[in-house]
Amino acid sequence: MADKKPSNIIKIALNLIITCFVSGCIIGVVFLITGPTATAKAEQQKEASMKGLVPTADAFVPVEGEKDTFIAEQGGKKIAYIIPTAPKGYGGPIKLLTAVSTDGTVMDYAVLEANETPGLGDKGAKDPFKGQFKGKKIDALEVTKDKSDTKHIQAMTGATISSRAFTKGVKEAVEKAAQIGGM
Repeated sequence: MADKKPSNIIKIALNLIITCFVSGCIIGVVFLITGPTATAKAEQQKEASMKGLVPTADAFVPVEGEKDTFIAEQGGKKIAYIIPTAPKGYGGPIKLLTAVSTDGTVMDYAVLEANETPGLGDKGAKDPFKGQFKGKKIDALEVTKDKSDTKHIQAMTGATISSRAFTKGVKEAVEKAAQIGGM
């Protein structure tokens, strides 16, 4: 009886090794097949996000030395900068793509990824909060809770951390656009 136990353990171990190997091969083949499609889809989504931010642009030229940063052009002329940022929000990093005009004015932003509290911080991706940024310059990109202060960004009720994170991300984008554009 003692001789049968080691062989049973070896059989079980071999079965587990074979199962893991076959599973790994299947996962690898699936990744090889779907990987290029997923990459192409992500690129299309990024292009659609940029086109949504600057609809008048006919080309998006990558900025050399800057990851995922683009110059939006119309007829060969710069009209905006598309800048990625990832400020820390209440639920972790908020990945934003912000369009900044060549004069340093915020055009719009898109939320690529966020994990903010539903019904509170996730409102940063929607109007009316999002609409406050359009047309603002860097000096107006400060969060306020004073309802009479229309120059600055009104905080979302119950989501001050998220409000500050969205504002910080947009402000960082405006600063980066100024660096790139020499404003």
